[in-house]
Amino acid sequence: MSFRVPGPGLGKMKLDSAQSSLDQEEAEEAEDRQLLEPAAWRAYMERRTALREFLTSDLSPHLLRRHHGRMELLQKCSFHIEILPKHLALGDQNPLVLPSTMLQLIDPWKFQRMKKVGTAQTKIQLLLLGDLLEQLDRGRAELGALLESPDPRPFLAGWGLVARRLAELSAVMDSFLAMMVPGRLHMKHRLVSDIGATKIPHIRLMLSTKMPVMFDRKGSVAHQDWASLRWFVTIQPAAPEQFELRFKLLDPRTQQESAQCGTIPVAACAFDIHNLLPNRSYRFTVKRAESYTLVYEPWRDSLTLQTRPGPPEGPSPSRLGKPGLPLTTLSER
Repeated sequence: MSFRVPGPGLGKMKLDSAQSSLDQEEAEEAEDRQLLEPAAWRAYMERRTALREFLTSDLSPHLLRRHHGRMELLQKCSFHIEILPKHLALGDQNPLVLPSTMLQLIDPWKFQRMKKVGTAQTKIQLLLLGDLLEQLDRGRAELGALLESPDPRPFLAGWGLVARRLAELSAVMDSFLAMMVPGRLHMKHRLVSDIGATKIPHIRLMLSTKMPVMFDRKGSVAHQDWASLRWFVTIQPAAPEQFELRFKLLDPRTQQESAQCGTIPVAACAFDIHNLLPNRSYRFTVKRAESYTLVYEPWRDSLTLQTRPGPPEGPSPSRLGKPGLPLTTLSER
């Protein structure tokens, strides 16, 4: 029987490596300390700590990733005009006019003009948000590189610029957070005029967002000659919504196959499309139906599914959508 003398364990090797790294950092710190007077060294360490705290809290990578996610979600939202009547003066006996009634009193031509203003304001807001987020990304990269600088003297000499940069980035962050919420729509003219002796209260127009409509990737399935589609909205609205579902056969091979496309209005979050070709790929898109208050909708969710192969004799003809719904009722694209 032979015996082996045990060598140093892996844990011991890691401890030795960590200790050597600490020893190296302490040696570098001692070398840097020799370059500065004690007071300057204390100022250097305090400012370095303040910068590190700013990068790990106010401008942390986790926080920036979360803001990028919020920005991506906002770019998928739909933007609408919300009509809010202002409160009447105390003692006024006229009741508040409901938004639905107020919409009937608004001049349609003026309202269309305000929708164009709302579209422009939304696009500008999204562009500004993207620019502010880029500024935060660049600022963190610049300050992070400065923190890794090996020579403390340039760090101290340029601290005035660093402090100014910290204040600028804090202001940029405040502007970004304030702009994430759609605000009031600026109006130059009154949209509702006085009608006879009836006093109409002034109104406010606000920009509001609705969460994007997204396909349920697990719940949407393609079968041999039909597809079962499901979608959802993250925050359910108070009132039922109408949706617009589109479908299109990818790479049609004949003139007849080119007719395999259309638009279907749906009043639910699910729909079954029949009369599809087997073993073919279809693209489906879904969005909210066009509404009178919609001003901007830059994105719609898209899903591609492939039907299963059919028997050699081919699929039997069936109807599209609900039973009894003829194909000619669909608007083809």
